Amino acid sequence: MTVTTVLRDLGVLLLMAAWVVAAHVGSAGWGNADFNAAVAVLPIAAALLMALWRLPQRAVRAAGVLALLALLAWLWPQLRHNVPLLYYLQHLGIHVALGVLFGKSLLGPGDALVTRMARRIFGHELSARKLRYTRGVTLAWTVFFFVNALVSTLLFIWAPPAIWSVHANLLTGPLIGLMFLVEHIWRMCVLPPHERPGIAAIVQAYRRESAQRGAGATRP
Repeated sequence: MTVTTVLRDLGVLLLMAAWVVAAHVGSAGWGNADFNAAVAVLPIAAALLMALWRLPQRAVRAAGVLALLALLAWLWPQLRHNVPLLYYLQHLGIHVALGVLFGKSLLGPGDALVTRMARRIFGHELSARKLRYTRGVTLAWTVFFFVNALVSTLLFIWAPPAIWSVHANLLTGPLIGLMFLVEHIWRMCVLPPHERPGIAAIVQAYRRESAQRGAGATRP
């Protein structure tokens, strides 16, 4: 691992930590409303700009950017007074999208999402035990994302914003880490050593799966 890679990874971690702190402060209603709204809107605006950038016509891209800026300017008074709602919609949208991504792969005759990643890791036919395990992990992640989205919604409706923010912004990451730990322990218990991929292999397989899905989405 090179120094450049270490510095890049450290920079990403610091940026993620800064984002978590900013999200918690904004969701709790502390600090400057305009700054909190700008930070909350940034991921949505960036995603829309990336989608516009993929359009082939330059004039259409320019018109889309101008329309986005005009929409933000028009909505800004409402956005700066509804920062917690912006973060809630992001949290809910990400969890529902991931829940649908994992859950949809369980429907129909094809492989479950984790099964597809396992095939990329091992490059050969999977045993029946491995197929059951990977399908079970896909189901577990599906339940996790939908349950976390439900808890987030209930807290956002009934709890103070600061309490919801603790769950959504401060605890979601550790909960995902705990989920990985539980899945790792389960894997150690039910699979023999030659059928257990390492963490690095799992991350690489997920990246390849995401890249393939992204390429398929942009292919005409």
